[in-house]
Amino acid sequence: MTAAILVSSRLSKTYQIGGRQLPVLSDISLTVSRGEFVVITGNSGSGKTTLLSVLSGLDRPSSGTIRLADRDITELSEDELAPLRNELIGFVFQAFHLIPSLNALENVMFPAELKKDPAAGDKATRLLERVGLSMRRQHMVSELSGGEKQRVAICRALINDPPLVFADEPTGNLDSTNSREIMSLLLELQRERDATLVLATHSREIARQADREVRLADGRLVSGEAS
Repeated sequence: MTAAILVSSRLSKTYQIGGRQLPVLSDISLTVSRGEFVVITGNSGSGKTTLLSVLSGLDRPSSGTIRLADRDITELSEDELAPLRNELIGFVFQAFHLIPSLNALENVMFPAELKKDPAAGDKATRLLERVGLSMRRQHMVSELSGGEKQRVAICRALINDPPLVFADEPTGNLDSTNSREIMSLLLELQRERDATLVLATHSREIARQADREVRLADGRLVSGEAS
């Protein structure tokens, strides 16, 4: 049986808004195996983005536990979490979240430079070549199309060769042609690097390509957990 890379147990998340409690996730137990492609689906407001944020350590759960690569990250401080995220996790956002003051190459290099990787430039250059952007590497973010920005974002997510990649609606801001190209590229790179991919989407076309679909409704897991 393939080892688990991500395990959440009875995960819940509640936000305090004004004087009231707003529950967003309730009692989520989920196991993801190494190399698996898992899609998280559900209506808007079902908790998909919050679940990705909590599982990846970008946000903290209100209760429950998360184990990432056999390490319990639930109680880690931000100083402990930040380098762990940079080493083990890549994240692709719907809105790209590139740094506008940096060019394409510098955006891709950024996570590797945080690790003080002396090969950051070479790795970033090779990744941009791999996704067909070698001629655009010196262009600023404002000079790139939506599809090009997402390719840069994918390269940035992968530069540290993380075993686990999260993607939140990575094709949500793209037209249908670019959406198919980006998903094809992301899956090719996932397989090449033997990475685990956890992706939130509304797209049934994307969901059909996954090894497993996890469906959320009102912050609860209603289908898709492995036995």
